[in-house]
Amino acid sequence: MCRFLAYLGEPIFLSDLVCAPAHSLIHQSMHADEGKTPTNGDGFGLGWYGEREEPGLYREIRPAWSDENLRSLCAQVRSRLFFAHVRASTGTATTRANCHPFGLGRQMFMHNGQVGDYARIKRRMEALIPDTLYEHRLGTGDTEAIFLAALADGLAEDAVGATARTLGRVLGLMRDAGSTQALRFAAAQSDGTALTCFRWSSDGRPPSLYWRRVAGNVLVVSEPVDERSAGWVPIAPNHVLVARPGGEVRVLPFEVAA
Repeated sequence: MCRFLAYLGEPIFLSDLVCAPAHSLIHQSMHADEGKTPTNGDGFGLGWYGEREEPGLYREIRPAWSDENLRSLCAQVRSRLFFAHVRASTGTATTRANCHPFGLGRQMFMHNGQVGDYARIKRRMEALIPDTLYEHRLGTGDTEAIFLAALADGLAEDAVGATARTLGRVLGLMRDAGSTQALRFAAAQSDGTALTCFRWSSDGRPPSLYWRRVAGNVLVVSEPVDERSAGWVPIAPNHVLVARPGGEVRVLPFEVAA
């Protein structure tokens, strides 16, 4: 399982969260507490919104703890909305194209979890992506396939509804393939304004996800980057968090029907 964080609020340097805290994302790339594996060394990625509508992306296959460029970049980039992700592959290749986050137009997306028996349904999942979007399929992973399929299902207009529809389609493919494995989904999505974060699974065991709000700034993480007593609230299983500028946050039930 991977580890990630998403931030929405007043512009800050990425290093304030990605590098500086005692249990920062860089630290979690070596010593995660709540992931399936303690090490997340199969690449990393950053995505941030700046002066342009489309997000900037930096993705690399080196482990986050060993890339000096990551620390230098985070020390210089300031953003009001950004994602960071350290990857532990669930079977697909360690390539830059498979590293998160993914972006297309104003949309940005990252994921932690698994699609059970992905190798058995990969071709059918890719068939969910229309030709107009398939040309943007650069990697081989399940996350990018879900992202592009969700865009086809209306992600830009209705992030929650489109994601539910796409996950329902994937569950149907797993069922038709006779899979008994789980679909587990912790993810973050943004269009540069709102931040939407999901915690859901088909077996009642979704990946960990926490959030907190400080002075109108909202942070969502796979696991706390500092003391657990510092205002962290677990997102309940099968719920979605929607945050908007100014600190408005709603946590709502999230349902998926196959």
